[in-house]
Amino acid sequence: MSKFEHKKIMPRYSAIAIIMTLIATAIVGKALYIMTAKHDYWMQVAERQKRDSVTVKPNRGNILSCAGQLMASSLPEFKVFMDFKALTEAGNDSLWDAKQDSICQGLHKIFPEKTAEEFKRHLIEGRGKKSRHWAVYGSRIDYNTFTEVKALPIFRLTPYKSGFHWEEYNARTRTYGSLAGRTIGAMFGAKDTARFGLELSYDSILRGTNGIVHRRKVRNKFLDITDTPPIDGADIVTTIDVSMQDLAERSLIEELKEINANVGVAIVMDVPTGDIKAIVNMEKCFDGEYREIHNHAVSDLLEPGSVFKPASLLVALDDGVVDTTYRVETGCGVWQMYGRDMKDHNWRKGGYGMLTFAKTLWYSSNIGVSRIIDDHYHNCPEKFVQGIYRTGLHDDLKIPLVGATPARIRMPHRNSHGQYDNWAKTSLPWMSIGYETQVPPISTLTFYNTIANNGKMMRPRFVSKVVKNGETIMEFPPEVMRPQIAKPQSIKKMQTILEQVVSLGLGKKAGSPNFKVAGKTGTAQVSKGAGGYKSGITNYLVSFAGYFPADNPRYSCIVCIQKSGLPASGGSMSGKVFHDIAEGIMAQSLKLDVKDAKDSASIFVPDVKNGNVLAADYVLTHLGIKTNTNWSGSYANGNPIWGKAERIGSRSIKLIKEKQYGKSTVPDITGMGARDAIFCMESRGIRTRIHGRGKVIKQSLMPGTPAKKGSICIIELN
Repeated sequence: MSKFEHKKIMPRYSAIAIIMTLIATAIVGKALYIMTAKHDYWMQVAERQKRDSVTVKPNRGNILSCAGQLMASSLPEFKVFMDFKALTEAGNDSLWDAKQDSICQGLHKIFPEKTAEEFKRHLIEGRGKKSRHWAVYGSRIDYNTFTEVKALPIFRLTPYKSGFHWEEYNARTRTYGSLAGRTIGAMFGAKDTARFGLELSYDSILRGTNGIVHRRKVRNKFLDITDTPPIDGADIVTTIDVSMQDLAERSLIEELKEINANVGVAIVMDVPTGDIKAIVNMEKCFDGEYREIHNHAVSDLLEPGSVFKPASLLVALDDGVVDTTYRVETGCGVWQMYGRDMKDHNWRKGGYGMLTFAKTLWYSSNIGVSRIIDDHYHNCPEKFVQGIYRTGLHDDLKIPLVGATPARIRMPHRNSHGQYDNWAKTSLPWMSIGYETQVPPISTLTFYNTIANNGKMMRPRFVSKVVKNGETIMEFPPEVMRPQIAKPQSIKKMQTILEQVVSLGLGKKAGSPNFKVAGKTGTAQVSKGAGGYKSGITNYLVSFAGYFPADNPRYSCIVCIQKSGLPASGGSMSGKVFHDIAEGIMAQSLKLDVKDAKDSASIFVPDVKNGNVLAADYVLTHLGIKTNTNWSGSYANGNPIWGKAERIGSRSIKLIKEKQYGKSTVPDITGMGARDAIFCMESRGIRTRIHGRGKVIKQSLMPGTPAKKGSICIIELN
């Protein structure tokens, strides 16, 4: 008989098969249900568990001064949010109810412009909407404020328990505030994109390259997995000198306030390289304060006035139509030129009469310059304009700043009949004295810098190199635009005349008793657009452009001031600012011999405080002062040696090593300086508060007593 009992076993197998079939059918049915009816829901759940191709922003590069000082850098800023669903899922609703009032009070203390009740209503609204990304505060906050917010109840928990989370941004900060702000540039904070200035011009270098990560939620935590790491931006080294920039800004603002001017510009350029060492653009605002709103130095297309005259006479000299012995009659200060009166500034006093070639610039005679040019170029004005083009005034300097515009100096044009269609008989005389042309201040300064540089025209340079991790990856060397704008003898003659303008002519206010200055004053009426020159109060552009020291030029500078009404004088107004800038720059560059500072009545051996005698020995030895010590050691690689100092005679000091209390005991810091006293106390975990200056005369904690970490010692110095 078979051991297999068919009638008993088969029903069991059948029952199991049916059950398995039903389970499989249920699984397939459930899968179909999830794939169809619940598809959208589960896709949303999946999106919360992972995110692909998440952009990671790199750190933006810094903008540095010529000496490596930070002028613009990136600091973290934060926006803080609440995820109320995460709070509920973590089961902390009751905790939130208990701490809500204290959270709102804490937020009010951090952000006093908003009351605790307003914060409470705002957070209740977000909780009612079950928002996953509810802004706790509307604006970005700095790191210190962020740490205060993060320390509030509930917020101090992990994001998965509290729902408190944040977004981090790179905020652009200018270390020196508004100094050279229009040139350095700024960012759109909300978009992290550059707005203007060098920030915009060199954005591709500063910005770096975005990285890519994907995120996965594993065991209730998001993990970032890097696909492509971000590449941080490089730093750019500008040619700006912070001290010169500050000096130029203060000098200009002081004069603008004194004469109640509307706009002021000052630029300082290094003669041999063309480096822009300072560039200031001040504009009077509605509240009466002066701020940088526009970069007038590179964008203002105004008639330059008399600072244009040296270019006109240089063309005449270089073409050989005149020489320095030439004389010109200016009459009584008024001269008829093709139906219009040309006037000198002293026409009410009877004019200058007969002038030599040099004196036309000394006294800035409109009649003298315009007659010289008109007499020799009237029949061929295009030759004169070609000569002006030769000087580089019309060249596009390719300034790396938004809004920069090259000069507009029109060339005479003849039509098919041989007649000029863009030129009048009065055009040449008035162009020669700086009207009917539009030249930005930086183009005018480049011309004067070229004169100072013996005729070699350098392109204005704002950035010298690009560095990353301490290594130079790109350089922008000085660039010669024109090797020679005129014959060397013509340049030498013009240099002599420009020096005489300051020493003998109208530019005396710009001069200095300490070094020679060369330059030219300028005063011009500013046209008011369609209203022309006769639309109410007359606006003036007063200028001074030149270089110093004249016998060995190092820097060129231009100062332009726009003001309404009289008085208006380029020499006494802009020349004064030029003088202050030049004096300040030359004073900064003075290098005195330390021997000159010695006084026979001086005490040669300094007073040495108690404390680290190892450091005292290092300083005294390098000052050439003999020290007698009862110990040995090297400051370069030794630990502090504590002790006291005693003077021996007038030429040496005895340094005595003294035994100190252990690390668990309050030290005796009497007679020490503040630095050593704080070190001794805080190395033992004791916090300090200092009053006064000099040597320690009193300490609140008794020496020799046990040192308690976190205790406070009040130190008095005198």
